[in-house]
Amino acid sequence: MTDTELDLCSVTPSIGQIDDILKSRLDGGELSDKDVAMLLASENDDECRARIMRAAQDMRTHNFGTLIYLYGFVYYSTYCKNDCSFCYYRRSNTELPRYRKSIDETVEVAKRLAESGVNLIDLTMGEDPKFLDDPEALPALITKVKLATGLPIMVSPGLLDSKGIDQLAANGADWYALYQETYDKQRFEGLRIDQSAAKRLLAKRHAATSGLLIEEGLLCGLGESHEELLRSLQALRLIDAAQVRVMTFVPQSGTPLAHLPATTARRETLLIAIMRLMFPDRLIPASLDVEGLSGLRARLDAGANVVTSLIPPDSGLAGVANASADITNGYRTVAGVSETLEEAGLEAATPLDYVRWLEVAKWKRS
Repeated sequence: MTDTELDLCSVTPSIGQIDDILKSRLDGGELSDKDVAMLLASENDDECRARIMRAAQDMRTHNFGTLIYLYGFVYYSTYCKNDCSFCYYRRSNTELPRYRKSIDETVEVAKRLAESGVNLIDLTMGEDPKFLDDPEALPALITKVKLATGLPIMVSPGLLDSKGIDQLAANGADWYALYQETYDKQRFEGLRIDQSAAKRLLAKRHAATSGLLIEEGLLCGLGESHEELLRSLQALRLIDAAQVRVMTFVPQSGTPLAHLPATTARRETLLIAIMRLMFPDRLIPASLDVEGLSGLRARLDAGANVVTSLIPPDSGLAGVANASADITNGYRTVAGVSETLEEAGLEAATPLDYVRWLEVAKWKRS
């Protein structure tokens, strides 16, 4: 990445320049860092954005047709040993009720999700010492959920050592999700207080050698510059993550960043579209955890091909960035998102569709 490419982030490109970049990419050309910088710089030009969104949809259709994959979300423990400045569930936040579901409770919720038609179960927790200090707890949970549902499993347990990661794979996990949030050193240190960016990267690399697929994620809406975003997107090229995502920061009470203003999803949707153009064969989620059902269509229109954070009502489970939005009313369910998919000309994938994609993704990385 050159200084010239970074400088382009502050120059508003013309519609003609954007059209040339998009045509080249859709015709099979490479998307350079210079091109990505130009796409980022078009953030505030509505016509350029609209063209980028259409190109991202075309790229998704070319690679995935009309299929959208559906992820069930089971946030089974909100206890965490970390004190991340952006997270509602940070260790020192005393403003929230916490819970820790038993293995049996977690399995029952996973079964409900499987029966509803989701394609994957995402087992997520804070870095809960009760699970992390017991080497058998998380592997046992994975085994039981896999047995009860027959579905692929994503595990989002925070930072694990090599042995712990190997146990995920040995007990039937398919994915290891561990978000970096940003590849800017100073911002990382401000978000993930007293944590190591290098250790997180090493954990993801080890997971890949263990046969797990990797999900990587970025956080936006914190005042980051286009240059910072370009560096983070460039870093994503170096990580062979089968799923890449971006989510908008949501201010949380009881955290050091609670005073920051909430932003729209405008930047998030542009980044989803750019990710689709950069990584045409990857999975890119549209999360219901930021704006609920009302924000789903915009993310699908940006080229996302996964709907994630589906949570059964009356399950006693919370979301992460948005703990309660659209859960009790049933909108964060397979049935709840079906109308939005239909309106967008898209269709929910079957579990078999997803397994087929998963097998190819693993084969490519073996």
